[in-house]
Amino acid sequence: MRINLREILIMALIFLVVFAAVQFGVQSFRVDGPSMEPSFTEGEFIMVNKLTYHFSDPRRGDVIIFDPPFSSSYPFIKRVVGLPGETVEIRHGDIYINGRLLNETPTMGDPNRDIGPMRVEKGHYFVLGDNRDNSRDSSEGWTVPRDNIIGRSWMVYWPLSHLGLSPGYSYTLGTVA
Repeated sequence: MRINLREILIMALIFLVVFAAVQFGVQSFRVDGPSMEPSFTEGEFIMVNKLTYHFSDPRRGDVIIFDPPFSSSYPFIKRVVGLPGETVEIRHGDIYINGRLLNETPTMGDPNRDIGPMRVEKGHYFVLGDNRDNSRDSSEGWTVPRDNIIGRSWMVYWPLSHLGLSPGYSYTLGTVA
């Protein structure tokens, strides 16, 4: 058996590329607290795609992991509801984007508070937990700067009984109220 230096170098290069992609492209996080129930439950481990937002912007409905815009010893996980330049308002538990009712599937909990209207700054995102009455989120008056976003939730990998891609979400915006 003859060792070919070229083949060894190619294999080493492939290994380094795969290692770099895994090291810099995905990261594991543990869900702490009930703020994203029922979509994600406390104690689940999720894989986060850290590369996706280098090529595209966060979209409404994405579940993002981010460093909150205040002192915290851990990152947060929330759903993007309002995009840069939009006006978000919560009235009697209903969410309005630019005056249009946000209809979500699956239906999330209604926030038990009224806020806004609040204009989302350029380069910022309005986020809410899926467990709307038990979440520290933009309903407290803050938004997430784009630079604070670590990545998008990709899949749950632990416990194995929850293994799968991040839960689906869709929405429609009604007519102007």
